Amino acid sequence: MARRRAEGEAPLLLILGLGYSAARIAREMRAAGWEVVGVRRAASAEVLAFDDPAVPELVGAARAVLSSVPPDGETGADPVLARFGAALAATPARLLYLSSTGVYGDTGGAVVDESSPVGTGRRQARTAADLAWQALGATVLRLPGIYGPGRSALDQVRAGTARRIDRPGHRFNRIHVEDIAGATRAILESGAAGVFNLVDGCPAEPRAVVEEACRLLGAPFPPLEPFALERFSPAARGFWSERRIVAGWKLARCTGYRLRHPDYKAGLRAIRAEEQAA
Repeated sequence: MARRRAEGEAPLLLILGLGYSAARIAREMRAAGWEVVGVRRAASAEVLAFDDPAVPELVGAARAVLSSVPPDGETGADPVLARFGAALAATPARLLYLSSTGVYGDTGGAVVDESSPVGTGRRQARTAADLAWQALGATVLRLPGIYGPGRSALDQVRAGTARRIDRPGHRFNRIHVEDIAGATRAILESGAAGVFNLVDGCPAEPRAVVEEACRLLGAPFPPLEPFALERFSPAARGFWSERRIVAGWKLARCTGYRLRHPDYKAGLRAIRAEEQAA
């Protein structure tokens, strides 16, 4: 049986899948006074392995459990639900799941919000996992394209891998990793529940983001390439074949949280300033 945490002891957040975004959430919550335990496929000095026998005990002892583990690429099953589903169903902990705005599918560029139907796009396994977590009572955070330090258009421009594709009207939202962390903290502290789109308020064409990164770096624009779906990998074709604008008003309405980086220009400027300061 999981140990009851003593009164006055820091609340415990258990994170299953301590990747790029979840690591920022861990840092944010530790700063807020939480104890955070991370779980990955393989153990390290401060991270438990996925198959560690202590994990189910921690599920029962935690104040909150967050999963950022995507569905299995081959089977489509959610590895966390497959292994810990019974423990998650029995725990009194608050459950959170990092999902994807890809569950909305293609809307031809129309706006969707948290009340819009899901399951019409290519992310069928992700949609199934999203709905399964909701059935457990989890708060689901749907994320668009994620960027931040070490993972942005700035890095692509420097590496010479940035591309400008000429496809007018192919706009989509993004989210800075720090806002994923800040929004997660706001949701936990406010007690807000349900489904939340964590998205910026400035959906833009991918080429616009590359051009802004070039301006910040004083680099020339990559050549403008005509759009041709057959030139892309199968995964990239899925991205380029879907269009949607995602609304994220519910987050501010339910928690009062305001994005630290409300658009890609502000986010890229902040990353660049951090790089220059370092």
